[in-house]
Amino acid sequence: MNRQETDALLREYMDYLLEHSDAAHPFWNIEIIRQGIANKWNYIDGCMISAVLSLYDYTGDRKYLDFADAFVGDFVQEDGSIRTYRTDEYNLDNINPAKNLFRLYDLTGKEKYRKALDLVRSQLDTMPRTGAGNFWHKEVYPNQVWLDGLYMAQPFYMEYETRYRGMQGCLDCFRQFRNVEKLMRDDVTGLYYHGYDESRQMYWADPETGLSPNFWLRSIGWFTLGITDTAAAMDESMYYERSFLIRMLGDLAESLLPFQDPSGMFYQIVNRADDPRNYLETSGTALIAAGMLRGVRLGFLPERYREIAETAFYGITEKYLSRNEDGSPRLGGICLVAGLGGPDHRDGSLDYYFSEPIVENDAKGVGPLYLAYTELLRTS
Repeated sequence: MNRQETDALLREYMDYLLEHSDAAHPFWNIEIIRQGIANKWNYIDGCMISAVLSLYDYTGDRKYLDFADAFVGDFVQEDGSIRTYRTDEYNLDNINPAKNLFRLYDLTGKEKYRKALDLVRSQLDTMPRTGAGNFWHKEVYPNQVWLDGLYMAQPFYMEYETRYRGMQGCLDCFRQFRNVEKLMRDDVTGLYYHGYDESRQMYWADPETGLSPNFWLRSIGWFTLGITDTAAAMDESMYYERSFLIRMLGDLAESLLPFQDPSGMFYQIVNRADDPRNYLETSGTALIAAGMLRGVRLGFLPERYREIAETAFYGITEKYLSRNEDGSPRLGGICLVAGLGGPDHRDGSLDYYFSEPIVENDAKGVGPLYLAYTELLRTS
């Protein structure tokens, strides 16, 4: 496809997804569909609604705002409570969909969204932390920091503190990134490991460093966009801290370049292109593209990264964006899920990461692709 055809198919694809989805039946949440359970407040839908709102911001087309308002509004009640959400679950993933409440409150003026923001923020008051000060990824994963969690919680934390609490927690938010750079960055490649266990007790953790064994692409993608979004939410008075995050983003972007495939995409395990089981993965590539493109637009990254990110974006669409036999659009190459620990003994090994299902149309790939797409539109 040429770029004009790609653009047309992407717009058709979003319309197709929205037409086949509502809050109870999100077409893009493959985990919910496979499990056959009722939908709940979750980060996967949150990522997709972020993309829908980003399309609204660029196009001004009311259908995107109306969909996002109806979808999120189905969960958020008039008193600000959120159906199926509990603060005492202590799960950073559940912070992610609350990022959309800022925009929905701004756009609709509905007070229930403002109340819901306060509810979600209250989770962080008692969220368990490591000794170094980072939020645990989840209560069920004690003493653990995952790169995913920096994206899920910190942009929300920074924006809430800046808007509503006189920046009280902004330094705390910043220090959690600084800790991750100190504890989870590999000195040789400049890449970041998926997880860190401060206790060194988990079977996947290196007994000396506490780190998981491999560089999982989507976790690095979450982290890339998490740095960008958090820096964007910072008040200008945080000059040193913002400069620190911008430098972190630049270092990570530069460290990724040696591992970019000629197609523009990146591999499921970033540094193991030599393994025949490895594959070019959509969601992580899209997250990196979105983070880089937003970074360029905001002046965080040099202009040369625009072309690098565009190559990544069009690498995805060339390889994985297509049509089914019935003509409906589809996006493939998406790792369904990957984590560490849990009942399935996820040990962070290469065997583990390559064993997870590869699916189509899941929002963990679709949402980031549209976040990258809207950044491309803004910078073209």
